[in-house]
Amino acid sequence: MQYRTLGRTGIKVSPYALGALMFATSVGNPDPEDSARIIHRALDAGINLIDTADAYRDSEEIVGRALKGRRDSVVLATKVSMPMGDDPNQRGASRRWIVTAVENSLRRLRTDHIDLYQIHRPDPTTDIEETLSALSDLIRGGKVRAIGTSTMPASDIVEAQWAAERRGLERFHTEQPPYSLLNRGIEREVLPTAQRYGMGTLVWGPLGQGLLTGRVRKGGPNELRRAGFFQHLNDDRRLDAVEQFISLAEESGLPLTHLAMAFTIAHPGVTSAIIGPRTMSHLEDLLAGTDVALTDDILDRIDEIVPPGTDIGTLDQAYLPPALQHPRLRRRPTDERTAA
Repeated sequence: MQYRTLGRTGIKVSPYALGALMFATSVGNPDPEDSARIIHRALDAGINLIDTADAYRDSEEIVGRALKGRRDSVVLATKVSMPMGDDPNQRGASRRWIVTAVENSLRRLRTDHIDLYQIHRPDPTTDIEETLSALSDLIRGGKVRAIGTSTMPASDIVEAQWAAERRGLERFHTEQPPYSLLNRGIEREVLPTAQRYGMGTLVWGPLGQGLLTGRVRKGGPNELRRAGFFQHLNDDRRLDAVEQFISLAEESGLPLTHLAMAFTIAHPGVTSAIIGPRTMSHLEDLLAGTDVALTDDILDRIDEIVPPGTDIGTLDQAYLPPALQHPRLRRRPTDERTAA
């Protein structure tokens, strides 16, 4: 592994990071012991960054048990802010919730500190200074080493950096956005902004949440598509692009997964790409492509299929700002419209 520096933290991380969502027994691998073997195999191969979240069901507990005796050699990342119950205060990025949630994560992970603590999704209801103040206290108290965000719009990244400087608070060191052959929207603003502020970038969904594995083909049988588990698996625009990438991979003598992963880590603004293997065979396939480097000719062909800065459809877990979710935020009250 050729390790990279995580932003300006000085922390060295592998270009592949191990995502732990698929270790949750209710949504991924039902066997915690098998998940532990996958974690150990990834560590043995040189992957030293593991990314999980409190919202990933029992993933934190499984990761914590698997790291017994190996914790010091791992850069351990987790996330906070997604709903953890029906209580409206068991979510978000308020100080009240953060100071409680971090203790819960530390207990589940069986550790006394978290190397990278990230805000899982933006929380428009909480002042960013409130969030940064709470996270700064965690760093000063030794419970957290560095802080980051996930799927934060570029304008919010800038606001957070300015707030940290204005208040003398710890600033966000990393951002975790979606990025793949199919979703290149972050090339337009998010990646340049992160680079400008010296932030590390850990990208998720490098395999398009399954579309870039080659197992989902247009017009072909697929249980996930029939069951309707993921809407993006039924998006013809994405499937058309996948077919072109399959042809390009075959011409290049590469498995599609290796083409997809090599693309994401080729961008100078990307520190690591998060892989989410559910089985040992999935992991072995991805490990076999860690040394793949794409030529300029291949990268040019990729640009022709999906132009830089372009998203072909959206991922099911992508962040939507409130104004795009709620019509009332885009429309004046009826009486004002009538008066006009």
